[in-house]
Amino acid sequence: MRCVSWLLLGTCLLVLGPAVQGAPSQCPTLCHCHGDLQHVICDNVGLKKIPQVSEATRLLNLQRNNLSSIPTGAFSESKGLISLHMQNCQLREIGSQAFKGLKKLIYLYLSNNEISSIKPGAFEDLTELTYLYLDGNKIGDLAKGIFSPMINLFILQLNNNKLRELRPGTFTGAKDLRWLHLSGNELTTLHPGSLDDVENIAILHLDGNKLSTYPSPAMSKLRVVEELTLGGNPMKTIPEYAFQSFGRYMEKLHLDSMGLEKLSDGAFTGVTAIKSLHLDNNKLRSLPRSLEFGTITNLTLYNNPWSCTCQLTPLRKWMDSSRIRPDALCASPPQQKGKQVRESTAFGNCKAKGRRPRKGTRH
Repeated sequence: MRCVSWLLLGTCLLVLGPAVQGAPSQCPTLCHCHGDLQHVICDNVGLKKIPQVSEATRLLNLQRNNLSSIPTGAFSESKGLISLHMQNCQLREIGSQAFKGLKKLIYLYLSNNEISSIKPGAFEDLTELTYLYLDGNKIGDLAKGIFSPMINLFILQLNNNKLRELRPGTFTGAKDLRWLHLSGNELTTLHPGSLDDVENIAILHLDGNKLSTYPSPAMSKLRVVEELTLGGNPMKTIPEYAFQSFGRYMEKLHLDSMGLEKLSDGAFTGVTAIKSLHLDNNKLRSLPRSLEFGTITNLTLYNNPWSCTCQLTPLRKWMDSSRIRPDALCASPPQQKGKQVRESTAFGNCKAKGRRPRKGTRH
């Protein structure tokens, strides 16, 4: 049994099956039940412990109660659950075997709690889990293999926690993970190999962390990243071949508000499908020769000290031929200072960019 989800609203519409024969007929105290106990709603009713619900129950909503912890066996009678909502429950820890028995669970919402610790084995039995929301907690560390039971995990939300590093083995077993959200943590290091187990990630959000260098060794095994956000990390440079392993898939790239001073000349080597590129609020003076403008439909460049010399000719030519003419002010040379790149007279005698000679193939 699967459920249909409207992800943009974070809601779930469950396709209900027949009620289990012999299931308890009473709704838990203080809760509201619908569909012959298949939906049990206990939202903000003052619960201090997790109620037992029927095996017929498919959706259990426990939001906004003061539960503090999930004891082992709490869901032992709830084997039919598909969707479990425990946001804003003041949870501090997820203990070992906290969700034991929930072999049909697909949606697990644990957002906006006080979780600082996830014990080994906490996610045992969650082999069908597809969507896991742990954003808005205080998680500072992820044990090796913590997600290993989740062979069907598709979306993992870890935004706004206290994570400082990613180590090899963290995502072992979660080979189908496609969306990984790590924005707003305290990440300084993505160790080599830390993303090797999830090479099919399509959306990777790393903005708002403390990465001072681009983690090339950790990123090199990724193959199909379509959207990468790095904005707000204090990086000064983007190195050569940074996006090459997934460049033909990458459509959206956010490099805004980083203090970037340089994009290495080959930083965009292999990037052939880029549509949306955000470079605003940095210290960039020029753009690399490897950046091709042909597929770009959204480009932000404002609040950079652009040097309006012939090196920016490809950008100006693209602006002249495109309906999109992003705001970009010249900071130098002195006679061009304050002028828009799209209006500057600095490019009149510049030659068009020629093709760079090949120096061999890099794999």
